[in-house]
Amino acid sequence: MLDITRLSTTQPDFWDALHRLTAWQQDHESRVDEAVSEILQAVREEGDTAVLRYTRRFDRLEAESLADLELGQERLRVAFEDLPEEQRQALEFAADRIRTYAERQKGASWSYEEADGTVLGQKVTPLDRVGLYVPGGKAAYPSSVLMNAIPAHVAGVEDIIMVVPAPDGELSPMVLAAAWLGGVSRVFTVGGAQAVAALAYGTETIPAVDKIVGPGNAYVAEAKRRVFGVVGIDMIAGPSEILVVCDGQTDPDWIAMDLFSQAEHDEEAQAILVCPEPLYLDQVQASIERLLPQMERSDIIRASLTNRGALICVRDLVEAEDVVNFVAPEHLELSVAEPEKMADRIRHAGAIFMGRHTAEVLGDYVAGPNHVLPTSRTARFASPLGVYDFQKRSSMIQCSPAGGRRLGAQASVLARAEGLTAHARSAEYRVEDEE
Repeated sequence: MLDITRLSTTQPDFWDALHRLTAWQQDHESRVDEAVSEILQAVREEGDTAVLRYTRRFDRLEAESLADLELGQERLRVAFEDLPEEQRQALEFAADRIRTYAERQKGASWSYEEADGTVLGQKVTPLDRVGLYVPGGKAAYPSSVLMNAIPAHVAGVEDIIMVVPAPDGELSPMVLAAAWLGGVSRVFTVGGAQAVAALAYGTETIPAVDKIVGPGNAYVAEAKRRVFGVVGIDMIAGPSEILVVCDGQTDPDWIAMDLFSQAEHDEEAQAILVCPEPLYLDQVQASIERLLPQMERSDIIRASLTNRGALICVRDLVEAEDVVNFVAPEHLELSVAEPEKMADRIRHAGAIFMGRHTAEVLGDYVAGPNHVLPTSRTARFASPLGVYDFQKRSSMIQCSPAGGRRLGAQASVLARAEGLTAHARSAEYRVEDEE
């Protein structure tokens, strides 16, 4: 029998118990901190030499120079063309949908003119260069390549530099094919904290970027955290999460498999079901018990559900909304009769999957919206990765003579109130010059 947590909102300590269940803090082991600190400093000081040294040490990949670890566009094209037809079509299908969705996210510059001729506005421009970190070796995630590269490409980023470790020379053709479809400019077979450092600081061969995006292990995450400020980063992601709200009318096998779909990521992943029908929760648990032995990653799923999973009974679906907004899940499935109405009342979720036939896994691959989402309750203040993450905004101000006088008079008052005389005089010169 699977020992999965059962909670009910009728429990006097329910909200405290829910907080403990959903709390996650990445452990910063001293060995990770020390190793990352050493690697970042070495790459910053030694450039290519340090990156090559760590690549030999960690990935067992020999090369005379870092240039030997760059894969040209021809290699990417051949990888794409050599894919089995079914895989190539699926990858193109996903890329087209992701691109179509991303196109709708493009921000536009705007301006307006005031009565005295002063013009105010905002200019939207893409970042110049972005770095994309992709896990390598047996951990092949072509979907992540598309989800990170395509929005950057749509935003207008001209230079997308991808780094991907190739332990013992092992590379995924699907990952390379996705880089070709996603518009990646250059690919280097380096990984780990040394790849993050190379992207942040630049080396003789790998150019410095403006922002680093993409998932990685604890060393990659810590390196991204440390270089933030030198470059931008997307986020420090926690374990994958799914919260399913069900009214008890969906096939319990469907819901069990939806919970498995996130629990199979790793032992720290979190899968939660919220329902007002206690008998339905029993049915889903029975489905879990029956289906779990059939899963290839059953040990990981079992550990995930035991450690961080939960079946939560609420009084009604209104109370379920309160639970959702507290948890602020990465993925939210609304498997209910009227999902649109419930979605209107949801304030905090990374992605919302509405209706019984909208499995979360569709969002992982082909729906179109980005699967890079805020985790660990950060959906309270963060958003999915999008085109807007690869653009920046500049404020535009152009005063007419009359506008300079009108604004300057008021700015002078505020500047003198703050004791900043030069500020005040700078504004007053324009006022006095026109009088």
